[in-house]
Amino acid sequence: MISSVLAMPGFLLVSVGLAAVLVYLPFFVVGYGRFKLGYDKSAPRAMLPKLPPYVQRATWAHENAFESMILFAPAALMAYVTQQQSTVTLAAVSAYLVARTFYPLFYILDIPSLRSLMFGIANIGVFTLYFLSCRSALG
Repeated sequence: MISSVLAMPGFLLVSVGLAAVLVYLPFFVVGYGRFKLGYDKSAPRAMLPKLPPYVQRATWAHENAFESMILFAPAALMAYVTQQQSTVTLAAVSAYLVARTFYPLFYILDIPSLRSLMFGIANIGVFTLYFLSCRSALG
């Protein structure tokens, strides 16, 4: 069972689900900050300036995760459709998932250089998947 899930086609599909989960990790910090401040159901976005800086950064990390997911999901699905099964594909997907796991942590902790590094690594992973898929599709 484990070997079938970890086979490349399965890994590509599972990676999309994992990336979707990563979108919501920073939101736990946002939820905590909003709860601590006193959640305003009528105007939750108006609360942002009132939140502590780390919660503001968690909000931005959460929003950025959606932007990243918009690029990653099609790239992983393109790799799946074009049957990319190389170690480069595995490395690109793994790099994306690891970088996007650490990205919000470095954002929340206000370590911009490491946050930017994680952003770059994740994007290299995404664009590697696009490159491999397009190269395969174009012959």
